[in-house]
Formats: sequence, C-alpha cells, structure tokens
Amino acid sequence: MSVPAKWDEALLRLARTHAHSPAAEEAVRRFSKLGEHAAIWLALGTVGVAVDGSRRRGWRRARRSVAATYVINTAIKFTVRRRRPQLDGLPALTGTPSPLSFPSAHTATSVVSAMAYSRLGVPATPLWVLTGALAYSRLYLGVHYPTDIVGGAALGATIGARVSARLGSGRPR
Repeated sequence: MSVPAKWDEALLRLARTHAHSPAAEEAVRRFSKLGEHAAIWLALGTVGVAVDGSRRRGWRRARRSVAATYVINTAIKFTVRRRRPQLDGLPALTGTPSPLSFPSAHTATSVVSAMAYSRLGVPATPLWVLTGALAYSRLYLGVHYPTDIVGGAALGATIGARVSARLGSGRPR
C-alpha cells in the first residue's frame, strides 16, 4: 500500500472509530440522508425559486448547477470505479446508492450549493457548516475515503466558481 493510501485509510479509521456510540451513529446516519442525491440542496433551491421573486432566475440557475454537479459526479464515479472502503472489523454504517466512492457526491453538491446559494443572499456560515458536516458524515459512517471528500470538494468548487461568476458580482453573505 502506498504512503498516500496508508494515510487515506488511517484518517478514515480515525473518523470511523472516534466519538461513536449507537445514538451518535443513528443521528449521523439520519443526518447524512439529507445529502442523498443532493436532496437538501435541491429543496433549498426550490424554496429560493418559490420565495425570492427578484432572484428567481439566479435560484433556478443555482439549483440546476446542483443537479448538474450530481450528474457529473456520478459520471466520474462510473469512470474512476473506485470501490467504497472496506475496513476489517469496521463495516459501513449506512447503505449507499452505488458501490463506487470517488468523488463524494455529498461533498461536491454541498460545496457548489454553498458557493451558489451564498451568492444569492443565504448567509454563508450556515451553508459551510452544513457542507462540512455532510462531508464528514460520510467518513464517520465509513462510506468514503478522505480523498473522496477532497475530490468531491474540488469538483464542487470548480463548478461553483463558474456558477458564482454567472450569478453576478454580489458578495456572498
């Protein structure tokens, strides 16, 4: 095993073994479901479209970017074909839509959402806290390696930068 792969597994083991209890695991499992198929982010975009008439076009564009990020992420997963982690004695604590792990769709869609939605006036801090928590939940539950999270963040940031530029020069809050 290469040095980067050893670090990847060591960090995953750390996340998978620290601060665990049956109650915490159930809470994180339920919380992490919010990010499945970008559900929470698409829902937030839909609310924005419905209630923010002056920026409805921007909300639609941002919501489409979240959906597109999910599709692109899935295409990359099927190209790379990295298998989800399998740690001896530490099974994954939740199911997943596919057996493929790179990049993390939870992370990619969260990053693009935080970037785009903060451009539309949603306070950035709660968006980034939610983004970080959703990304970490995937490590905690043992379904992604840290490098899957980094790959998802890079994908989300790349798409998010393009989308944010198109949403205008308004400052993120």
